[in-house]
Amino acid sequence: MNILVTGGAGFIGSNVADAYLKFGHKVIVVDDLYSGRRENVSNGITFIEMDIRNNDLNFIFEKYRIEFVNHHAARGDVRGSIERPKEYADVNITGGINLLECSVKNRVKGLIYSSTGGCVYGTAKYFPTDERHPMQPMDPYGASKASFEIYLEVYRKLYDFQYTIFRYPNVFGPRQNPLGEAGVISIFAKRMLEGGDVTINGDGNQERDYVFVQDVVAANILATEKNANCAFNLGTGIGTNVNKIFSVLRKIIGYKKHPIHVSAKLGEVQRSILSSEKIYKEWKWKPEVNLYDGLQKTVEYIKSNEL
Repeated sequence: MNILVTGGAGFIGSNVADAYLKFGHKVIVVDDLYSGRRENVSNGITFIEMDIRNNDLNFIFEKYRIEFVNHHAARGDVRGSIERPKEYADVNITGGINLLECSVKNRVKGLIYSSTGGCVYGTAKYFPTDERHPMQPMDPYGASKASFEIYLEVYRKLYDFQYTIFRYPNVFGPRQNPLGEAGVISIFAKRMLEGGDVTINGDGNQERDYVFVQDVVAANILATEKNANCAFNLGTGIGTNVNKIFSVLRKIIGYKKHPIHVSAKLGEVQRSILSSEKIYKEWKWKPEVNLYDGLQKTVEYIKSNEL
């Protein structure tokens, strides 16, 4: 198929785009490079620098005869959304609607949407959290992602539009940006490799569900072959706190310093652990890469490509 990957110069999107290319699809990446990197786009993939809010987006659909959409473009961190809530709503909701309008007009076969498990569920009532849990975001980023999930179902009812939503846990692995705030593993690893100080927000006991990027890619490939018309969590069901991540990376790298603890971040949930029983029952997907192996692979990539 001719597949459009929005955000395909970013961490997860570029890994998904590479997998599509490997499986013989024609891949078109649209990315405004706000947080993505041009060098993440592999040879053989058509790259177009464009914001998903752009009125010319439909021209891309027509020119490349887009048949399927994988939507990873977004403004994507909690703190930024608290500082700039209008921008997050504009990109994540208005930009998403522009993408939906183009998709319906050009009769695409389906769309995959990358949502967020931690932020749409907010402070969860039980763990591991499954898809029956109500969406109750605590920050504008989570609110924008949850809102677009609702739009997808509205478009299914209006136009019989086909989609799959993935609620991601903390995804990590090669190409994750170690300079921002979104990826604690890549940030810690880069600072340790450089011999710098490592900062932990709060007491470090906040728990997250960590999944290696190639497992997430595998789920995206499955959803390209069949539409779920619902949301799936992509979790391990296992929580790992930040202090544990620090200690394991410290051992792998041979880092000697102790962490520096600072104030907790505004809007950050204390615990996020996702159940993926639903997608396992329906599609037999489950994470295959364990945390330690994934951390080693991530460190090796940063050593080879980032320093």
